[in-house]
Amino acid sequence: MAIQPIRIFGDPVLRAKAQPVTTFDKELRTLVKDLTETMLDAPGAGLAAPQLGISLRVFTYHVDGVTGHLVNPDLSLSEEEQDGPEGCLSLPGLRFDTKRAHGVVARGFDQYGEPVTVEGTQLLARCIQHETDHLDGIIFIDRLDRELRKEAMRAIREADWGGGPAPEVRLSPHSTFGPVR
Repeated sequence: MAIQPIRIFGDPVLRAKAQPVTTFDKELRTLVKDLTETMLDAPGAGLAAPQLGISLRVFTYHVDGVTGHLVNPDLSLSEEEQDGPEGCLSLPGLRFDTKRAHGVVARGFDQYGEPVTVEGTQLLARCIQHETDHLDGIIFIDRLDRELRKEAMRAIREADWGGGPAPEVRLSPHSTFGPVR
């Protein structure tokens, strides 16, 4: 187990849709351990694999004293909504009220490939939705209304970790081919 660096807003991996896990092996179990250790050390309520720079559909959570993980989640959301403060380890120190479904039923797998269902409301529901968003390249500030999102972007630019030059993203891994975006 090792605590890993958490990717910060602006890193392109946070905006990419993560790939489904197809192999449930020792490497996946190591990833789940690293995610759990890093999340608990941060500390955070959840952490998704893209936040460690790994584009796989895996996340861990720690809510109300319960620690768990979910691989390849599929969510069913309640129609009832909640509005409350939300933060993200990839946007350190920022919190904004965010609308989410009040309840969730999440189906997926554990690190061994066994089916898992996690049901929750309030903070657990918020956490599961937030981490699943990470797997789809969505960051919680994307869910804010226009004015609050402008405030969030201003706070990001003013943060000591934000406002730097945008990372270079190559459409090709080869240095002599492909345009730079």
